[in-house]
Amino acid sequence: MTTPLQTLYKQTSAEFEIKKSRFIGAIYPCATQQQAVQHLNQLANQHPNASHLAFAWRIRQPDGFIIERCHDAGEPSGTAGRPILAPLEGENIINAVVGVIRYFGGVKLGTGGLTRAYGNAAKMAIAQAVFQPWVEMTEFELDVDYSELQRLEYQINKCQGQIIDQQFSDQVKVRILLPLAEKQALMQQFVAY
Repeated sequence: MTTPLQTLYKQTSAEFEIKKSRFIGAIYPCATQQQAVQHLNQLANQHPNASHLAFAWRIRQPDGFIIERCHDAGEPSGTAGRPILAPLEGENIINAVVGVIRYFGGVKLGTGGLTRAYGNAAKMAIAQAVFQPWVEMTEFELDVDYSELQRLEYQINKCQGQIIDQQFSDQVKVRILLPLAEKQALMQQFVAY
């Protein structure tokens, strides 16, 4: 059975030292690649003297496709980015970026040691994190009479949705964001409008 998709509730980090090299793993929520890059830039600015900043992200697109990207940051090919990406895939985490900072301590770890160290930094950051199940949301418009607006607001709140916009004329045109699984039931309640 496949683990359901999950998203990060808030950013976390963890660090450890191995053979005088310090590794700091940090995981951040992000909905776009631009947000992922912003978080990585922020991490780089916090650690201007770091030797490396390797990273990986998994971001779900509106069409359902998941974009994955990883980068070794100058470490030998496949020893940093891929080991960071692996636990994101294994835990079925989306809309998250993991960055791992390395402060080189003067002792070479070898390719196996690097792979384990970067992977462990990512796993430790992920282990510290709090996740929530990912819920597919949908956005749509609905026209209702003024007399039904309060009932609509109640139903939207009940199913963890929100009103994004309202336009008032002879009826109220309401722009709604709510879980996709709730859309059909809500639409049926207000089908006459």
